[in-house]
Parts: sequence; C-alpha cells; structure tokens
Amino acid sequence: MALIRCNKCGHVAEMAAEHIGTSVACPACGNETPAYDTVLFVRKVLQQYFALRDELQRLQAAQPGAVTPTAPTAAASAALDLHNTDQLASDAQHAAILDWFQRRQIQVRTNPDAVNTTGFFDEIAVEIGDNYPLYGEVIDKIRWGQQKDVPNFSLKLAERSQKDGQAINAFCKRLYDHTFLAKYYYQKPEKIGRGTLQSAPNIRRFFAGEWLEWFALMKLLAFFQEKRRAVSCTRNLSVIFPNEDLHELDVFFLVDGATPICIECKTGEFRQEIDKYLRLKKRLGIDRSQFILCCSGLSDEQAAGLSGMYELSFVSPAGLVAHLSKLF
Repeated sequence: MALIRCNKCGHVAEMAAEHIGTSVACPACGNETPAYDTVLFVRKVLQQYFALRDELQRLQAAQPGAVTPTAPTAAASAALDLHNTDQLASDAQHAAILDWFQRRQIQVRTNPDAVNTTGFFDEIAVEIGDNYPLYGEVIDKIRWGQQKDVPNFSLKLAERSQKDGQAINAFCKRLYDHTFLAKYYYQKPEKIGRGTLQSAPNIRRFFAGEWLEWFALMKLLAFFQEKRRAVSCTRNLSVIFPNEDLHELDVFFLVDGATPICIECKTGEFRQEIDKYLRLKKRLGIDRSQFILCCSGLSDEQAAGLSGMYELSFVSPAGLVAHLSKLF
C-alpha cells in the first residue's frame, strides 16, 4: 500500500500501491501530495520519534536535580510491547541493576543489545521454548550441522503425525522467512523438509544456545508485566568480583528494585558446572529459589529431583513460569 500526508491540510490517507513515487491530489483539499511506500514512511517516522525521545531523555538527565527512573513503573511495563521495543536497552532501564551490584562492591558491564527486542530472536525463541518437544529435532539438527560444518539438513516428516508434520514444516518456513535459515523447501510427495543453515554469527549463536536465554528473558518479562511489577532486566551481564574473577550471567532481573532473579540457561551438558553455580550463588548472596538453572533437556520430574539435591532451583523451559508463580 501507499500512504500520503498532505503538507497543506495534514490529511492522511492510504492509496493503491501503484501510486508509490508519484504525486496525487489530496482527497481533502486537492493539493498535489507525494505518495510513499507505507512501510518506508512508518519506518522513517519511528526513526524520528526515537531520535527525539532519546534527545529528550538526554536533556532531562542533564537538568540540575533531574531524577532518572531506575526501573520501568508497573503502569509503563503494562503498556509496553515486549516483542518490539528498544526501551529495555536504555541506560535508565539498567540503572537499578547497576546500583544493586555496586552496593555489593561488584563491578558489572551490561550488553544493551542483548535486550533489544526489535528483531525476531525473541519471538522465535518463545516459539521454540513453548514447543520444544515438537521442534527440538529441528534445533538439534541445526546445532549439529553448525558444530560439524554440515550446511544442509533434512526432516522426514512422513514419520510424524499429519498434525505434527504440518506444524514442523510451518515452523521451518517461519525460520526461513525471518532469515534464520538460508534456504528451506518442502518436497510434498516424499514429505521431506530440506534446509540450508544460515552462516551469520548471531544466528549461529542463537541456535548454539542463546535461544534459551531469549526464551527466559521474554517469559519473565511477560510474567511480571501480567503481575504489574516494576522490573529491570539484562542479558549477558559481565560480573567482576573484587578479586577480579569474571563471570557472565545469562539472564538477570531485579524486581521492584530489590529482589534479584538470576537464570542460567543450559541447552547442553550442565552437570560438571553445578559446583560453579553453587559458588556463584553464594558469592552473589541470592536465595536458592531465586538462582535458577533452566535446562532444555530436563523433564519436570528430573528438575524437581535435582532441586532437592542441590541448593539451586532446576527447571525445564516449560516449568519456568510455574516456578516464578511460587515466588511472586
């Protein structure tokens, strides 16, 4: 579609796509007005909006006595489109977390891009986590291909039920549409899906395990938004202790400016790292219920058993929200 905005009377209207790049008469006043591609026009408007917003925040922060919010308010969080925002990447959003660590004499370095949800990583990650028993085979094949430098994979969907086969095929098409795969096509007579891996580094990291971090981040954000709780959040947080030991926290939340939630996400072997996480929990001073190991290969029964053995909380992706519900 095309879009016009009359410079004379301010009238806004949609036009047929063939008018893009031409001038048309304004339906309201007759003034000749250029017609733009709708997506391009909206993108330009949003760019200007975000530039003005950032400039306003900078000017407000420079004012004497100005108070910068340390975390989104509950009302602001409730109105936020979690799957399409760069507001989580702001310094103000991270401020409460920085202060929490500074009070414990721990240095931290944030990674703002790791919580920018304007791309598609968050949506695809939630889809994977919510349907891991069904889509796990696809993720395993992609990850194996990345590790072995095998660029192509195939899926024998005839071995699946009709419903599951259709769902997996549709999921792979979405991966291709959003550039998570370089190629994908479905051989209908044989019911075989064939994909080619995407070589971009951020896509490789996503399938190597970052998808679970995105999943945990978005699940917590949605949970606290529904509860109308004010939170600060970060992903890939570098933590430097006074003795210069360096650790990276996968997902970290601070609820109401006071309650920490730390989630370590594991899509592969984790057993040899349990002792490391026990020491890290102790050094951070976080309660066992708030230091969570989210492991993609665990059943809920296994997670409950491990939680009973160690001073840590183990959950499967499906059990993450249920665990949070016990805390809040």
